[in-house]
Amino acid sequence: MTLEHLPSAAPSLARLIQELNKLPGIGPKSAQRLAYFIIRLPDEEAYDLANAINAVKQSIMFCGQCQNLTDASPCSVCANNQRNREQICVVEEPLDVLALERTHCYRGLYHVLHGVLSPLNGVGPDQIKLRELFARLSDGEVRELVIATNPTLEGEATAMYISRHLAGSDVRVTHLARGLPVGGSLEYTDEVTLSRAFQGRQQVD
Repeated sequence: MTLEHLPSAAPSLARLIQELNKLPGIGPKSAQRLAYFIIRLPDEEAYDLANAINAVKQSIMFCGQCQNLTDASPCSVCANNQRNREQICVVEEPLDVLALERTHCYRGLYHVLHGVLSPLNGVGPDQIKLRELFARLSDGEVRELVIATNPTLEGEATAMYISRHLAGSDVRVTHLARGLPVGGSLEYTDEVTLSRAFQGRQQVD
């Protein structure tokens, strides 16, 4: 959608629609509905939304340890001394951490890769947070690395890369059980399925 496609819209409204249209899952019609909804909001609520967007852009950073999104480093999980520091669970995206935390079955630490290996798309080991992961494992404190990448071709390739890199190390590498649907995402998996997958994790050979 471009400004030319909205000849009757005020320039500021057309720009808002165009920006909303860039959001994932938001098509032209949805962008228009959202824009008009925002216009009808009371001034205070509209400004609260704008301030929230500005605040998150100003304050959100990567946790210096797990690479999750946070407004303070270390994040609340890494700073929690009650977590098991001998376990690290590797996930693709920050939303995967939220999904696993909802299960209440894991009390270790996390590491967020912010992507997966995808040579066809130009994504190699240096484009995701693998270097940071291996650096965390070098001090010998971690005993188990739980790989919780999504059951996709890219997710499996990333899991294999990690396990091969750690071959011969003292770190036990496990993978979530295959109760997860092939091609699915942790973010959209229910808590019971995730819990069972975690409890049935297997060692990676």
